[in-house]
Amino acid sequence: MHDPKKLHSFEALVLPQLGAAYNLARWLTRNDHDAEDVVQEAYLRAFRFFDGFRGGDARAWLLTIVRNTFYSWLSNNRLRDLSSPLEDKEWELESVTPDPELNAIQNSERHRLEQAIEELPTEFREVLILRELEGMSYKEISDIAEIPLGTVMSRLARARKRLQQSLANVLGRGLR
Repeated sequence: MHDPKKLHSFEALVLPQLGAAYNLARWLTRNDHDAEDVVQEAYLRAFRFFDGFRGGDARAWLLTIVRNTFYSWLSNNRLRDLSSPLEDKEWELESVTPDPELNAIQNSERHRLEQAIEELPTEFREVLILRELEGMSYKEISDIAEIPLGTVMSRLARARKRLQQSLANVLGRGLR
C-alpha cells in the first residue's frame, strides 16, 4: 500500500517535470517510442526512490534519473540503431505568419538544426539539451551528468563548435 502523503508530494513536485523529462529522453533516444519507455521507467524509479529525495530542485533530481535510465536502457538495447532521424512531426516549427515561403524556410532551418543536434555524440547532445533547451545551470548539469563542472563546460563548448561546423557545412553545400 502506498503512502497517500508520499503520492501527493510526488505528484506535486515530480509530475510537473514531465515535459522536461520527455524532452531530454526524446533527444537522447532520438524517437518517441523509446523516449516514452525511458520516461515511464524513470518515473517508476523516481517514485520508488522518492523517500530519498531530500528537497532541492525536483527537476534536476528527475533529469538525473532520466539520464541514468537512458544509459541503462541503452546498455540493454545496444543492438538498436540510434542514428535514426527524428520522426515526430511535433518538432516542426509552427509559424504564426500565413506566409508559406517564410514557413518553409523556418521548417527547413529547424530540420537542419535538429539533424545537426542528432549527429552530435550523446555526451555532447545531453549537455547541449540540458543547457540550451532546459535552461539548466552548469552546476545542475554537472550534478545530473555526474561529471566535473569543467567537463560540462568543455563538452558544451565542443558541442556548440561541432554544431556550428555542421551547420556551416550544410549551408556551404547549399550555396554551391
